[in-house]
Amino acid sequence: MNAAMQSAAAIDQEVAIETDDLLIEVLAGLALTPKQISPKFFYDQKGSALFDAITELDEYYLPRIERQIFDAHHEDMCAAIGQGVTLIEPGAGSCQKIRWLLPELAPAVYVPMDISVEHLYASATALGSEFAGLNVMPQACDHTVGIKLENAPDADAPPVFFYPGSSIGNYTPAEAVEFMRCMRALMPDRGGLLIGVDTKKDAAVLDAAYNDSQGVTAQFNMNVLDHLNQALDGSIDTESFEHHALYNTIEGRIEMHLRCTGTHKAALAGQVISFTKGELMQTEYSYKYHPDEFRALAAEAGLVLRELWQDDRGWYSVMYFEPA
Repeated sequence: MNAAMQSAAAIDQEVAIETDDLLIEVLAGLALTPKQISPKFFYDQKGSALFDAITELDEYYLPRIERQIFDAHHEDMCAAIGQGVTLIEPGAGSCQKIRWLLPELAPAVYVPMDISVEHLYASATALGSEFAGLNVMPQACDHTVGIKLENAPDADAPPVFFYPGSSIGNYTPAEAVEFMRCMRALMPDRGGLLIGVDTKKDAAVLDAAYNDSQGVTAQFNMNVLDHLNQALDGSIDTESFEHHALYNTIEGRIEMHLRCTGTHKAALAGQVISFTKGELMQTEYSYKYHPDEFRALAAEAGLVLRELWQDDRGWYSVMYFEPA
């Protein structure tokens, strides 16, 4: 186990976002029309656990189909990536999906990144215990504002980014290009990106996936308010909001909001925010792409498609890109 894994006491020292920066970002989003909260604020410890629960739901087809694709093609994926790489996973969460490629894929080092510090270190520790020979170097950071590596990859271990789960859909198309450019900038002539991309499909399937019958997605969405209240000594009345999600067929995206059910004022770190009955506060976009649409976006970032794997219905894509 790498020395970085040994320093559990460092968790208290590691802060993904400083309070002042957090307040500035949140207030900037809440000053927009409509109000916005970045989806990265879903992922405190409770939010991470709720998302893990979402992945077990019948209506939420993404992880089930993605797992089927990895089960069927993981050997080809590992062959495309190659051995001895620096494997970097932004937003690694529970570090579950990297297990789909281990032990066939033998990276020189695995770098899970996440904004939820405690969850990251606990997950990385569990992974290191399960795969004793794996060199794990967790990095607490907010990858949505840019990717920087604490330790530069060895010249013989080119960086390969692992970004499953269709998280790329949380970015607008322009933001997705910029995010992939950040990854491309860290690759020399060698390297790669293995990424999961949800595809466009029947609106009823998508609506059900984000409005599950057990209400877990609603809890996940609502938890962002609890997270902000706790992080910023806030007084947002969580009882005055409800979950609202729909598929926008024109834009090709799921739009998730919190709808205010009662006009009220609240404070965040001493700053007063007004909420109006009926207003929608955007918490997440989830764009869906046909493979050719996403290949064109990646090309703008300097990446070329080498491999594409899909399920029989074409509901989901796993794509491997290399530097153009």
